[in-house]
Amino acid sequence: MSARSVENAKAQARGALEDRRHDLVELSHAIHAHPELAFEEHFAVERLAAALSDQGMQVETGVCDLDTAFCARSGSGPLVVALCAEYDALPGIGHACGHNIIAASSLGAAAALSAVADDVGLTVLVLGTPAEEGGGGKVLMLERGAFAEAHLAMMVHPWPDDRLEAACLAVSHFDVHFTGKDAHAAAAPYEGINAADAMEIGQVALALLRQQFRPGDQAHGIVTNGGQAANIIPSKVSGRFMCRARTLEGLELLEPRVKRCFEAGALAAGAKVSFETLSPVYTHMESDPELLARYRANAEALGRRFTADDAGAELPTASTDMANVSLAVPTIHPLIGIETNGAVNHQPEFASACTTASADTALFEGALALAWTAIDAALDPGVRDRLLARAGSGSV
Repeated sequence: MSARSVENAKAQARGALEDRRHDLVELSHAIHAHPELAFEEHFAVERLAAALSDQGMQVETGVCDLDTAFCARSGSGPLVVALCAEYDALPGIGHACGHNIIAASSLGAAAALSAVADDVGLTVLVLGTPAEEGGGGKVLMLERGAFAEAHLAMMVHPWPDDRLEAACLAVSHFDVHFTGKDAHAAAAPYEGINAADAMEIGQVALALLRQQFRPGDQAHGIVTNGGQAANIIPSKVSGRFMCRARTLEGLELLEPRVKRCFEAGALAAGAKVSFETLSPVYTHMESDPELLARYRANAEALGRRFTADDAGAELPTASTDMANVSLAVPTIHPLIGIETNGAVNHQPEFASACTTASADTALFEGALALAWTAIDAALDPGVRDRLLARAGSGSV
């Protein structure tokens, strides 16, 4: 197809997105105002499913045996693009990672692409993926076949500045439970087994272990139950922890070492310890360089600039279940900048920034850059043929 035809398709896609702009902003703000935790995102799914239906897409909710997952479809072209929508919030601070923007931008990209899908040879999927913040919704959906048709998968993630990608670390999530024996802390402390001591010893051991961490390794967590009263030797103490590493192989080496710290705490205190896995493991990410280059060109055409990338700045570190998708399907997960006045993700101030005019602009421009990237992929024979040759790869 000629360059003029590509530009015409992009102009048509932009027009369709412009028609939905007000509705998408309203949708983003509504989800932001009703934060829901992992696998509890019923309000968000209801609003998103209704919006997709209004866009003329066929919507199925409750897919992959997950109540708050969905799939919407339009077009019938041979190249299948999956646009991932996230919409879960964080405990206590709401949408401090901007998932309201992610959801609305993926819907916006779908609206833009639906207008040209059959003309450019695309099938458009919007996959509603719950529980990114620790529940691994995409991992479960990947395992259950949601990405089986997809030739490419995309989303944008809000960030304090525009970056092409992050250094996405492999991560595991688990709870640590110590069991000891209650006793009066003053009258007969010697009759007790202090589960809090076990936790403290475990955390001190973990702090000492960090000297031997390999570059990129991380471990962090919180105590979720530290006992009931100061005058009771606590018999039940729990914490929630995460291990991260640059690769899945590195994580497989790190996690047992971290858990041995807690086992040592239990041994020293005379308590028992158990571990509860909270979600599937998130892998490291491998972005598709050709798709990422197309995204950059399209984002720059909208006025976006990747100053930090051009300066060779260190990649920001994060973890996401989109990484698991990237090992099965050619994937991009660029970061779209919003004005935050110095706040970073997972701060209350970042949550406040996710419904500003800057955030609303990022929603629109992120959606359009994704849509234009999908159009480029569909109309460039080299890119299209490479992606089609991977048919059936979107499963594990």
